Amino acid sequence: MKITICGSTEFVKEMFRIKKILEEKGYEVLMPHSAQWFLDGKANLQDLKDKKEVPEFKKKYNLIRKHFEEVFKGDAILVLNYDRDKIKNYVGGNTFAEISVAYYLNKPIYLINPIPGNLPYTDELEAMEPVVLNGNLDLIKNKQLPSAT
Repeated sequence: MKITICGSTEFVKEMFRIKKILEEKGYEVLMPHSAQWFLDGKANLQDLKDKKEVPEFKKKYNLIRKHFEEVFKGDAILVLNYDRDKIKNYVGGNTFAEISVAYYLNKPIYLINPIPGNLPYTDELEAMEPVVLNGNLDLIKNKQLPSAT
């Protein structure tokens, strides 16, 4: 089963930690295209924010569309919704869009933590019925896909 990791790039270290755990469990893991850049320090989110260059960065590298493609390729998504900017279990705009794509494609949606209760789109998140893992990756259901034979 392929799992696409979604979440804020501020959680990039957690993305790679979770990726390793999932791979050890036998999953194939798809990541945001920019994740390695942020981990390696080739891109700095705070610098981009300070210079108000985040939209240009996303447009230049077509990051939103590229991650939608990863959502399409995966069998499920795992949203890393940790605390950020004093928001418990943060789900940002891009991540909400990725969740929406997965929902539209009828893919299982897993959240590492509960749905945040204070966002303008909390009701929509609840309506999409994600599986809340409460940090327990063993709750991901490894559905076997039919072979292409």
